[in-house]
Amino acid sequence: MTPLSARALNRALLGRQFLLARTDHTPLEVIERLVALQAQEPNWPYVGLWSRICGFTHAQLTTLLQDRKVVRSGLLRSTQHLTAADDFRRLRPLLQPVLDRTARSAYFARNSAGLDTASLVATGLELLAGGTTPRKELARRLAERHPGRDGRILAGEVELRTPLIHSPATGTWGSWGTRSAVSVTPAGTWLGLPMVPATAKDLIRRYLAAFGPAGTMDVQAWSGLTRLGEIVSGMRAELRHYRGPDGRELIDLADAELPDPDMPAPVRLLPAFDNALLGHADRTRIISDEDRKRVMPGQAQVRPTFLVDGHVRGSWSLEGDTVRLTPFRPLSATDRAALEQETERLLPFVGGKDVFYSPWHRPLDPSLAR
Repeated sequence: MTPLSARALNRALLGRQFLLARTDHTPLEVIERLVALQAQEPNWPYVGLWSRICGFTHAQLTTLLQDRKVVRSGLLRSTQHLTAADDFRRLRPLLQPVLDRTARSAYFARNSAGLDTASLVATGLELLAGGTTPRKELARRLAERHPGRDGRILAGEVELRTPLIHSPATGTWGSWGTRSAVSVTPAGTWLGLPMVPATAKDLIRRYLAAFGPAGTMDVQAWSGLTRLGEIVSGMRAELRHYRGPDGRELIDLADAELPDPDMPAPVRLLPAFDNALLGHADRTRIISDEDRKRVMPGQAQVRPTFLVDGHVRGSWSLEGDTVRLTPFRPLSATDRAALEQETERLLPFVGGKDVFYSPWHRPLDPSLAR
């Protein structure tokens, strides 16, 4: 097997994520390549696309959502993602066991103990009546049907167990912190087409196109699916095989090209929850274990970051109309100038006016690291 260095893996990831150079591909084409954009907060996917696409505007993604070509719903790892509508129809059924597993967790199970799962889903769909309903209203109606239970948790379980699409009105730019205001529609009604499950092999190929070369555990960490080893073994003849820096076997599409490891990587600002950071079990190809603890201090938190020479070197935040840059260690004058230049370009896109550069980082509290 051909050995690959950590730098070669870094440049391969950046190239497939459109982070070595911005692309002229359309936003829909980029979303299809990336498979899905994590979207717990609606604004972050816009930033992720801005960092990847030449001349990207808010209206381009908003129009895709309004035209139902891109949808927002629970998907990979049971978290909210944006994905192309056609991909959602194929991937959601394949990933449904992951969402069902989350719905069986103690948080949901305590509240729904004694309820028949199929009946709960049927009740939820009956209350939605094939239309668009605020999540709060669905919770209220479910609580009326099941006195003594938390309707909000019941609504969350229904949303995990059956595909519901979020209304674009609560998933477009400017919707910071509007999770509670989300409205949902049954996927069949919203899309007007049935679900057509993809195969696990399809998903693995799509993953490698966006994140490869990678190992089986990486595919599982990204998707939430388990026991993919046998399926990968069955694909062995169609894949290219490498050896990673730690000796692990890595797989890739046979026709996938690898960029020159010596290719320079530009400064890039990534949004919170960007899958470039979350797409592998071993994330050291883009972020060190030490910095990972700073960026991911809790189970539900992944801070916005910036890349210098292809690796996470700090975090950033939008505070009012100021973008605050917080490097994790000193940067060279050249890297700092490039970072500030890229941030200046971002300012009008996020509605900012100023850049504040922190020459220090907060000491890491080990108790916060997961």
